[in-house]
Amino acid sequence: MRTVLKAVAEPQAQREESWRETVSTAFSGLEIDLDHAPDERDQIVIGQVGPAQFIESRSGPGRARRTAHHIRCHDPDRYVLFVQADGSSVGEQFDRRTQYRRGDLGLLDLSAPLQCTYTSRRAVMLSYPKTLSPFREDEVAPLFGTGIGGTSGTAALVSGLVRQLPRHLETQDEVASAQVGAAVLDLLHVGIASRLDRPHAVGPEAARRALRTRCQAFIEKHLSDPDLSPASVAAAHHISLRHLHRLFEDAGDGVAGLIRRRRLDRCRRDLLDPALLGRPVSAVGAQWGFGDPAHFSRAFKSAYGLPPAAFRQEFASP
Repeated sequence: MRTVLKAVAEPQAQREESWRETVSTAFSGLEIDLDHAPDERDQIVIGQVGPAQFIESRSGPGRARRTAHHIRCHDPDRYVLFVQADGSSVGEQFDRRTQYRRGDLGLLDLSAPLQCTYTSRRAVMLSYPKTLSPFREDEVAPLFGTGIGGTSGTAALVSGLVRQLPRHLETQDEVASAQVGAAVLDLLHVGIASRLDRPHAVGPEAARRALRTRCQAFIEKHLSDPDLSPASVAAAHHISLRHLHRLFEDAGDGVAGLIRRRRLDRCRRDLLDPALLGRPVSAVGAQWGFGDPAHFSRAFKSAYGLPPAAFRQEFASP
């Protein structure tokens, strides 16, 4: 379930004042100062993703601030995970000034003043109750207003998952959205625990879910690698093969089955893609790790009832 708010939905005469009120309400008190009259660039998407509230904000260049007055009027007692999806911004909180570029993350405290200057941009935020954090406020306080590069490690995975949330909300897949929201918080807290050198602050179940999410992301990223296997997944995450299998013991056919199913799904989508009708079926299979055409054909028929060539002929639209 999502709500889309657009500046252009209001008549021109009332648009600026109305949009300021809309933004203030969406962010529990926030002043904006745009370098332009609100137009088609200005849009907010709001949704619930498990325990967190999702907000995607699109805007032309401008400035935003949350003041002590806003906090006195309404302190939601929440943290915000901020991800710079497109464009750039400079954020300030607790006398810390940070520039955020595409993919970068930041952690903000809605109980303290903050301000931000930005270019034309898209930002994605997850707001969640402080009670969900396994850390005391004084422990995480040094992180507020600082940036986290989103190009590698756990931070890159968190950044990518957050930026995918609009797609889940567009399809109104509430279960998938809730799962992604919970996974983001697990990964975020594991990452914070590492930065604070407090690896045991996160409970074992949350740590387990975060590790499983990391393994799933690794599998998705390497589906085209013919050498992808349970052993390579385990090695990449410095865990034993037995530990990996325990992580996925509820997956039915295990890690190998998950890899096979995800590869077959990618093949199915490519076979149905009109832009790829000229690509040989064997090349589609090889692209997703099936080096043996006969094995690919058998696996595909077992999953979808038809060999890949017949499936394409039956269902693909030129």
